[in-house]
This record gives sequence, structure tokens and C-alpha cells, in this order.
Amino acid sequence: MSLVLTGSQVMQVLDMDLALTSAQEAFRAYGEGRVNMPPKAYLTLAQGDFRAMYGEIFLPRDHICGLKWVNVHPGNPARGLLTVMAKILLNDPDTGLEFADLDGTQITDYRTGAAGGIAVKYLARPDATRLGLIGAGAQARTQIAAILKVRSIQEIVIYDRHLTCSRPFAEQVVATYGVEARPTENPAEAVTGMDIVVATTPSRTPVVAREWVSPGTHINAIGADAAGKQELAPAILTAAKVVVDDWAQASHSGEINVPLAQGDLTPEQVYGSLGDIVAGKKPGRVAPEEITVFDSTGLIIQDLALGLAVYRRAKERGLGEEKDFLK
Repeated sequence: MSLVLTGSQVMQVLDMDLALTSAQEAFRAYGEGRVNMPPKAYLTLAQGDFRAMYGEIFLPRDHICGLKWVNVHPGNPARGLLTVMAKILLNDPDTGLEFADLDGTQITDYRTGAAGGIAVKYLARPDATRLGLIGAGAQARTQIAAILKVRSIQEIVIYDRHLTCSRPFAEQVVATYGVEARPTENPAEAVTGMDIVVATTPSRTPVVAREWVSPGTHINAIGADAAGKQELAPAILTAAKVVVDDWAQASHSGEINVPLAQGDLTPEQVYGSLGDIVAGKKPGRVAPEEITVFDSTGLIIQDLALGLAVYRRAKERGLGEEKDFLK
């Protein structure tokens, strides 16, 4: 039997604390070699793309595998649709039997935000209080939610190409978290002097300049998730301690993909993976003046770990519908 959970049912049990705990477990498993994770496969279409993500993870008490089928269609908001939508299947690796069929849209959003939170936990300065955002879309919301769990942020500056997006976003942040937040029409204001910067745009040309980035800044580079995308000037990467979620994916479709292809960055200049740091194999931030960058492409093991946690909570609360798809 497979438990089928809709998006609204997932949201009855999903929260950022659960996402952060699951992300920590997933990255530790990665760092300790307890995962089997081929790089994601892309289906490129005229108006967007689909990604097939599949893998296996050994968690402290569980061994599962599964698949996520997720789209990115940038023009969808104009049609009243979400840019990103996803479906997640969870399977028993020993038999192949499916035990969960989940809407993965919010799981994707939360697990990406949680990855940013884990990166900040290990790479940002402990005394970080100022957060700058480049991009005010859906992912910016979960990045804020996760970062506020791991750092005492007192001020947030938000840049988006459209002030009609950043202004209500800032108002919502103030109302939700009671943190000072303001929009800006100048992207440099969301970077200069900031302790933490989060970029969540789909840009194919750099939107963050090197001269804006101060010593000691940590950057979460979230938006580059396909070949040809980049948000940071290559000079930022060469000056920084660069941490990826997965080398195979990041080198092909993460923030480092364009600088690597153009020879502006070498593989040797990439410090390591977030999993290495979470597992204690490498230190995170070691000096206050370091510039650090987390290149996030999104890993199926994050979806599996969080999907399993959501499944368990839903089972405990009697949510969802059991289906036998073999009959």
C-alpha cells in the first residue's frame, strides 16, 4: 500500500524545524558516504524543463530510495501557475515497493530553504545580523525562514527587479517575524555591508558584483540550477571558500558551472561539499574575514529525507489515502 498525500495534507505536517533536521541528516549521510545519487537528468522543453532526480539514502534508522519529477517553467506565474511543481515517490530498496506518493512542491521549497539554513549554520559568521536578498520569489521566503532559525538576524534588505514584488515581501517579513525589513531598487544595497547574502534568481548573467561583497560575507547561491545559469561575478568565487552540495551537479548546472567552463575557476579552487563539513571531515568557516559561498543545486537525498519525515508525521495523524496501485 502507498500513502497518497496532496499538497494541502503535506502542509499540515511540514515546518522548517522538520526540514532543517532532515537536511542535517541528509548532508551528514552524504558526507559519510551513505548515499547513492546519480546526477539529475534534464528534459528541456520550449517553455521550461523537467528534472528527474532519483537516489538512495541510508538514514540512522531507515534505508529508502525514491524519485522526484519536478518542473521549472518561468512563465507560469503569468498563467496563474507555480513556476516549480513536483511529485515525490518513496520506495523500499529491498523490494522496490512504493510506500508513499507525495506532492513534492512544498517539500522542494522547504528542503531548499533548509539547505541554505544548514549552509549558514556552518559557514556564516556566528555574529551575523544583516541579511540581503537578491530576488523576492517563493524560494526567498523559505531561505529567510531557515536562516532565522540559525542566526539572530536583525535587518533584511530585499532587492527584486520589480518593486511591486519586493515591497509587499518586506511588509510580510515584518508582519511574520517582527524583523526590520525594507525593499531597495538598488541591488548593491542588498549586498554591500551584509553578513549574509542570498541570491535566488534564474539569471544567466551575474547580478552580484565582486566590489559589493565585503570580507566576512557568506553567500547562498541558490538560483543557478541548470547549465548556463549564474548569479555571482566569477571574481567572487575566486576570492571565496566555495562549498557545493554535490560536485557532479554543481560543475554541470550550479553557480560554478559557467566559471568552470570559461576557465575563470578551476576544480582545485572548490573547497569541498557541505556534506564534508556537516560530517566533520572539513571545517566550515575558520576566520571572521573569510568570504564563503554555498552553491546549492538541490539533491534528491534532501527530498527523500524530508519526504520520509513528512510521510511519518502524516501516518501518525491519519492523513492521506492508502492506495494499492498494483490492483
